[in-house]
Amino acid sequence: MNLSEYARHDAIGLAARVAAREITSAELAELARAAIEAVNPEINAVIEHWPASESGGHADAGTRPLAGVPFLIKDLAVTMKGKRVEFGSRLARGVTADEDSWLMARFRAAGLVTIGRTTTPEMAFSTTTESVLEGATRNPWQPGLSAGGSSGGAAAAVAAGIVPIAHATDAAGSIRVPAASNGLFGLKPTRGRSSNGPALDEVFAGFGVQLGVSRSVRDSAALLDAIHGRAIGEPYFTPAPERSFLSEVGREPGKLKIGMMIDPWSVDRTAPAVAAEVVSTARLLEDLGHTIHEVKPPLGVSWDAFVQMNATIWTATLVGWIDGLAAATGRPVDATTLEPTTLACYRHGQEEKASAFAAALAMRNTVTRAIGHWFESLDVLLTPTLPHMPPAIGAYGSGAESMNGLEWTQHVFRHAPFTPPFNVAGVPAMSVPLACHRETGLPIGMQFAAGFAREDTLLRLAGQLERSRPWRDRRPVVWAGSARDGARS
Repeated sequence: MNLSEYARHDAIGLAARVAAREITSAELAELARAAIEAVNPEINAVIEHWPASESGGHADAGTRPLAGVPFLIKDLAVTMKGKRVEFGSRLARGVTADEDSWLMARFRAAGLVTIGRTTTPEMAFSTTTESVLEGATRNPWQPGLSAGGSSGGAAAAVAAGIVPIAHATDAAGSIRVPAASNGLFGLKPTRGRSSNGPALDEVFAGFGVQLGVSRSVRDSAALLDAIHGRAIGEPYFTPAPERSFLSEVGREPGKLKIGMMIDPWSVDRTAPAVAAEVVSTARLLEDLGHTIHEVKPPLGVSWDAFVQMNATIWTATLVGWIDGLAAATGRPVDATTLEPTTLACYRHGQEEKASAFAAALAMRNTVTRAIGHWFESLDVLLTPTLPHMPPAIGAYGSGAESMNGLEWTQHVFRHAPFTPPFNVAGVPAMSVPLACHRETGLPIGMQFAAGFAREDTLLRLAGQLERSRPWRDRRPVVWAGSARDGARS
């Protein structure tokens, strides 16, 4: 197998080759390392990689759908024993994990071969990935543009063909935003599906979940099968489905009642080019037998109050993270260790009162109940994943050094207004790469959300859309499969 053939496969396809003993997992890992060397200098997605022998054990054969597949973990929220976890921050530079997190243990049990770490913005508090510690991660479709965030490194690596699937996290859109920016499939699971333990529990009051980004729907479904399930002391638990998530991808979704929302809850408007693709997607859905209703369902609170609530929960939580890292490293919490926006959010969190945090949790309840009601009359809600195309490298943070913590949160939510409500409500949502910008060819993601624990509905719909409007053969400018290499058997 050469790099061109390797990059064409999704994760399940590669695992099938390993199971058939046509190639070993160690050989696949070496191909992934060759892909890193070929394209990572152009996109800066992988910040550290190591030989397969350091992955901690993996299977060369078996029936597990992902066994033997090269894999990358994000530099945040998951820990791999003996490997660094730096949160994209100078404050945590050199911090090494003493143990696997429970999610990492499940990645290992799935037979995934973890060979490196991907970039993240500092503390994941951004929807672009341009940290001071590691520099900007670039979009493989157009390297002058942002790869999105906060799982920008994961998405850029998968889009460029380095690995077929990579770990990602999502507390306000950090799976779906980079999936949309890079032409990938990204599923944010229901609250309680994935474990943040043992070091973390309800990340950002339950907003944060973990899964991955992939080039095929079935890969994300298989990853969810591998990691979901109860862990000791979890603050949330969502019961397992009757069937595997992977089996849902090939099932027909039936006739769905789908709401279509084009503009966000704020006063902002979606760019005309993106709005046109939402309408095109609605037509495709009608052709597939679904009914479409244009809606703007209420959040239960004003947009400004919604952002303020998120700012309170995010920044207050951030204080504990930063203080813990400062204590562990002996470093100061100041401009020498933190970026201006992170420091501003830290200070905002320090000023928040316990009563304000309790009020924010009460508002979370209001929003969760309101969104729950949406799915009494709708099966699925369709929105654009992002209202605009990805910004140029450097543009997102322009003027950020003068913002306070609330202003930075407002800025982040203005860039990605459609994704955070589903984190607050804890319901599943996915970005599907159904469209392209008609002038530039850049990918445009469509977001679909469903009711609590209804990943089955989303995966059936995603599978149907993937068959109807396939995206698998689209290739970005930076693509590992285009790199010269020697053929391997």
